[in-house]
Amino acid sequence: MKRVRVYDIPTRIFHLLFGLLFIFAFTIGNTVDDDNVVFSYHMLAGILMCFLVLFRLVWGVLGSKHARFTNFSLHPTELIRYLKGIIAGDKQQWAGHNPASSWAAIVMMFCALGLGATGYLMSVGQAGEDLEEIHELLANAFLLIVLLHITGLGLHSLRHRDSLWKSMFDGRKSGTSGMSAPVRSHALIAVLLLASTFGFSTYLSRNFDSNSRNLSLFGKRLHLGEADDHAHRYESRRHRGGSRREHHEDD
Repeated sequence: MKRVRVYDIPTRIFHLLFGLLFIFAFTIGNTVDDDNVVFSYHMLAGILMCFLVLFRLVWGVLGSKHARFTNFSLHPTELIRYLKGIIAGDKQQWAGHNPASSWAAIVMMFCALGLGATGYLMSVGQAGEDLEEIHELLANAFLLIVLLHITGLGLHSLRHRDSLWKSMFDGRKSGTSGMSAPVRSHALIAVLLLASTFGFSTYLSRNFDSNSRNLSLFGKRLHLGEADDHAHRYESRRHRGGSRREHHEDD
């Protein structure tokens, strides 16, 4: 059966990098103590994830047909019908994102931006138990959606015998030749995405001080470490500065 290209290269690159960065960040965040410098790299990965999401939001408006959010199947009744169809063995095909993958993509991007926002607030000293709990909740929700997404791909492949998972690697689907014309590859945009991602990664690396665990991000100093330790050092510096001023005044 002929396989038609439905996903352009930038969409596939985003999907791959987004997934790898989440696995990297989540693994470090849950296996490394936050007083270890390695923990900072899970925060750097989170920043890079947000960078990719910003690209995806733009590409969701300007990209090829099945990359656009207007092509996503986001009506709740469509999702319910799709899930019932998997159980009942419905053979309906979707040229682009099916309802489950459409919702998964939106929720994962929302979680990534939420993780980035809460992580940023914690890195500038706005740490608190409620904020940390929200950050952890978003991370666990992200993981849950990933697991459900993988499970759904497996069930779909078993029902339809079409190896749907391959489409995010080669961009092609079978059984959709009459439903949608092949999309452009947009190779130039893909090159620009890779170049900008590499460039931003280099920027983060050069502006991160592993000794102090501080990152200078567009002129804003972020502390990518234990919040309590950050606050303690800040108070110590302020106390020393105050002591020096008082000593100078006494002289």
